[in-house]
Amino acid sequence: MSLVEKRSVTIRGHRTSYSLEKPFYDELVAIAENRTITVAALVAEIDETRPCEANLSSALRLYVLHWAKQKNQ
Repeated sequence: MSLVEKRSVTIRGHRTSYSLEKPFYDELVAIAENRTITVAALVAEIDETRPCEANLSSALRLYVLHWAKQKNQ
């Protein structure tokens, strides 16, 4: 069993995928629930704001980390 799971999502009509460890994915789901949006909508939002050179998986991890740090302040 892999520690990283690949998931697919449609963003602005285009199918793409990202790979995340389960704890990051679980936290991404919790953030989406907290914001009352779908995971796909959250991923699309993060995708729109990430630097061009950053891959989507890394951008998602950094977003989760940022969210966790803000929550603990």
